[in-house]
Amino acid sequence: MKHLNKIILVALAATMFSCDDDFKHPIEDIQVSAGEANFQKYIALGNSLTSGYRDNALYKSGQENSYPNMLAGLMKAAGGGEFNIPYMPNDTGGFIGLPGFPGKLVLTQGSMSPIQTDAGAQLDNIAAAGPYQNMGVPGAKSYHLLAEGYGNSAGLATGKANPYFVRFASSPSTSVIADAVKQSPTFFSLWIGNNDVLGYATSGGLGVDHNETGNMDASTYGSSDISNATVVAGALDKILGAMTTSNPKEKTKGVIANIPSVTSIPYFTTVPYAPLSPANPSFAPMIDELNATYAGLNQVFDAVGASERKIVFSKTEASPVVIKDKDLSDLSATITAALTPKIGAAKATLFGMIYGQARQATAKDLLVLTSSAVIGKVDEKRVDELKKLGLSQEEAGKLSVVGVSYPMTDNYVLTAKETAKAEAAVAKYNAAITSLATKYDLALVDAYSEMKKLSSNSGIKYYGQTYTTAFISGGAFSLDGVHLTGNGYAIVANMFVDAINRKYHSTLRKVYPGNYPGITIP
Repeated sequence: MKHLNKIILVALAATMFSCDDDFKHPIEDIQVSAGEANFQKYIALGNSLTSGYRDNALYKSGQENSYPNMLAGLMKAAGGGEFNIPYMPNDTGGFIGLPGFPGKLVLTQGSMSPIQTDAGAQLDNIAAAGPYQNMGVPGAKSYHLLAEGYGNSAGLATGKANPYFVRFASSPSTSVIADAVKQSPTFFSLWIGNNDVLGYATSGGLGVDHNETGNMDASTYGSSDISNATVVAGALDKILGAMTTSNPKEKTKGVIANIPSVTSIPYFTTVPYAPLSPANPSFAPMIDELNATYAGLNQVFDAVGASERKIVFSKTEASPVVIKDKDLSDLSATITAALTPKIGAAKATLFGMIYGQARQATAKDLLVLTSSAVIGKVDEKRVDELKKLGLSQEEAGKLSVVGVSYPMTDNYVLTAKETAKAEAAVAKYNAAITSLATKYDLALVDAYSEMKKLSSNSGIKYYGQTYTTAFISGGAFSLDGVHLTGNGYAIVANMFVDAINRKYHSTLRKVYPGNYPGITIP
């Protein structure tokens, strides 16, 4: 069976929005003031979204265009002070010699598929140049901000430490909150909790939902697990309690944002569930043979009342990929028994193993962005496995085409059931955030609702420019499909400005998203 090259054809815009838009932002004749807030010492707490992370890496120009840095610039006109950032040493990012932390994604000439660059930074501690006011730590979950030793390099091997906090932690034993509190801030922002559910979603639901298990011990959570909502609420309560009492002269005011839907971002909305087009010259010649191969299997599905699992490829319209759904009952033994008289025990057993929990995707299944690189490709590792079971090279190849004859594994698909778990967690986190904003009398950013607007067809408009969550062409999201561009972070900065001005009667200006960088098209 031939390789299926480029089954996924994602429509991407040929050009991006210019950073030098000739539209002249109108200057309003208003007096900027802090109102009831005090912006003299502003500290930003959070994760990658707070740090300015984009294109799957943290790098200097991304940090410069983070939403807290934009806010700090606006606050200066209302009495704000300096805003120190733990800058990465270059515009590549990543950590040399540290697995799992490569450089940023880039586009190359003639290709709209992002390429991962090599890491370009050493992991050095730069605390001496601090303290730092942008304390966003990529990868941090809610409870990590409270964890002592989270910046201890000795804990990197065990996952107890985070290299981004290792860079600027004041000591190996400190916590993010401890380093923030000792600066006696007069104002703070907090946007945390995304990673308490995002890892589950981006892994295709591989982790455990601790809202189901009831496990309250965060030290036992895996990176792809959903944090228990009570744990998240408890962590946020401690963080806010510490921050609002951190200044001995006055109660520290601040703003907290809730959590957007994790499944409305380009990482989950770019790759279609039905990308196998009969117009594709690599796929079309295979359709008849594929349907003949699946015919016997489909008869078994009909016989056991599981017709919804039947696999059929259309000659007139795009067909869904074939996936493995771990939540389906396993029909491996049934398939093996039914097919043995027709194709022999060995091949029937193999079919049972491969298709026991297989079905075609539906519109309710979300394929992750990285799946576009494997759909329709022959999985050579799978070929080797099948050859060891006695299949010829040709037979093994025919049964190893990802999403076609070889069901896509769980890490590439977020099913409707898994999506529901993620969304339920977000709802619980947001209920807690709203309650805590009231308890501590803080401004509240409804990022959930605002990001819903961004993900709609109409998007969010600024002076005639429309931004959406469409991959690359929408302008708001970077090449990793999860984090924002400079345009996107500017939109977030304005969300925070609106919330701050409403709560504290301040008159901070907004930023113009068109003045910030989008995606560079070579």
